[in-house]
Amino acid sequence: MNSEDKKMLAVELCGIPLDNPLVLLSGCVGFGEEYTRIRGFSNRDVGAICLKGTTQDKRLGNAPHRVYETPNGMLNAIGLQNPGARHVVDEILPKLDFDETRFIANVSGSTIEEYVEVARIFNDSDIDGIEINISCPNVKEGGAAFGNDPEMSAQVVAAVRAVTDKPLITKLSPNQTDIAENARRCIEAGTDAFAVINTLMGMAIDVESRTTILGNNQGGLSGPAIKPVALLKTHQVYQVCKGHNIPIIGQGGVNSAEDAIEFLIAGATAVGVGTALFYDPLICPTINQGIVDYLKRHNMSEVSQLTGSLTLNDKPSACG
Repeated sequence: MNSEDKKMLAVELCGIPLDNPLVLLSGCVGFGEEYTRIRGFSNRDVGAICLKGTTQDKRLGNAPHRVYETPNGMLNAIGLQNPGARHVVDEILPKLDFDETRFIANVSGSTIEEYVEVARIFNDSDIDGIEINISCPNVKEGGAAFGNDPEMSAQVVAAVRAVTDKPLITKLSPNQTDIAENARRCIEAGTDAFAVINTLMGMAIDVESRTTILGNNQGGLSGPAIKPVALLKTHQVYQVCKGHNIPIIGQGGVNSAEDAIEFLIAGATAVGVGTALFYDPLICPTINQGIVDYLKRHNMSEVSQLTGSLTLNDKPSACG
C-alpha cells in the first residue's frame, strides 16, 4: 500500500492518532505480543491494540471448557485470566514497541474501587488510552453487571475519570434495555469514546450428558452471528454521540472490508477485529485494502467521510 492510500485510512480516536481504523479487540491478542509470533503478522497493520482485560490482582480465570465454537461464532468464558495490573505495567508494557501502533489498556474490576486502582496504575504508564470493561459483575450488588445499568455504568466512568488524564473508552454491553441511555449517562460522567458492543451472553449444551459445555455455564458470544445486533447498537449509540464529538469503535463479527465499512457507515470512527483473527490472523491488511478500494470507487479521500453516512428509510414499521 502506497503512502497516499495509507493517508486515506488515518483516523483520530478521542485524541489518539491511528494509522488506520482497525483496532484489535481485548482478549483476542493477549497483551500485544501473541500474534507477532505468526509469520507475516505485524502490529503496524492495525491502528491500535486493546490489551487483555486486566484486574488489580492476578486471576487464574474460569474452569474449562472456556471456549466453544458455535454456528457463525464463538462462545468464550475465560474469566479475565491475567497477571495483574502492576505486572502488566512493570513487565509487559516495556517490551511493547509503541512505534508500531497504539496500545490501549482494558480495565476490569469487581468493585468501583478496583476499577479506580487499576486505572491509577495504568495512568502512570506509556499506555495510549484506557478502555473500561463495564460488563464485569458488581460483587457489592449481587453480581449484577455494571454495564447493564446506566447509573452503575456512569459511576464507574466518573470514578475512573477522576484518577486519569488518559483518553477513556467505555465498552458498552448489548445485554441491557437501553444502550443509548447508558451512552448518554457515560458521556455526562466523562467518557471520551465508546466501544460498541461487548459480547452477547449465550450458552451451549451437551445433549448426551445434558450438561453445559462451558465450565462457567454461560459465556460471551462473538463472531459473525452478532453483527446485525452490533450494527444496530452502533447506530443507536451514534445518535447520542454525534452531537458531542464522541467517537465509537464499532465491533462485532467483522471479518471483511464490507463488514468494516458497514460499521463506519452506521456511525463508527474505528472498527474492532477480534474473532476473525482466530481463523485468519493476517486478515487486517486485506480489510484495509478493501476499505481503500471502496473509498476510491466512491471518490472519497479519507475514511472519516464514511462515518455516520447512513441513510435510513423514511417510514420504518413500528414492529421493526
